[in-house]
Amino acid sequence: MADVEKETMRNYHLASEKIDPGAGRFPYCIVWTPIPVLSWLLPFIGHMGICTSTGIIRDFAGPYYVSEDNMAFGKPTKYWMLDVSKVYSSGSNAWDTAVHDASEEYKHRMHNLCCDNCHSHVAMALNLMRYENSTSWNMVNLCLLALIRGKHVSCAAFLKTWLPFLVLVVLAVTLTLAITLS
Repeated sequence: MADVEKETMRNYHLASEKIDPGAGRFPYCIVWTPIPVLSWLLPFIGHMGICTSTGIIRDFAGPYYVSEDNMAFGKPTKYWMLDVSKVYSSGSNAWDTAVHDASEEYKHRMHNLCCDNCHSHVAMALNLMRYENSTSWNMVNLCLLALIRGKHVSCAAFLKTWLPFLVLVVLAVTLTLAITLS
């Protein structure tokens, strides 16, 4: 058991050393970026992609289109690094195959903001690889886990994610107080 834990930690450490936000490389990660206006109102909702073992970002960017290294709403502001040793078949080949297969499937799908979207694409990849021995990944649990486990790539990325929401909250509170007090 100790050998498995050591191998897991070694894999995690090697992958984390290869994360390079400047170059847009996030191996074994789920990446996230805000969607203008929508994320300003609900900052936990945004655009999601999944990266290959080499860090290439794949995202379901629109109807019948999965982009490669060009996220629909800009560079990632958050990333959530996953542990490749938790893939059922183990290894980078199983990871990359699942990301590829999910992307090929979503090249033939209509994009739907509420039901079949970028989060669904990522969920399919995780289900295909049976990440954490599960086939129950979906857009809701990915949204919540990305919010909780995701790390901002920089201070500027944090501000890009949260500042519009905070400005709107301050304006709403100020307006409400002004109306109430007058």
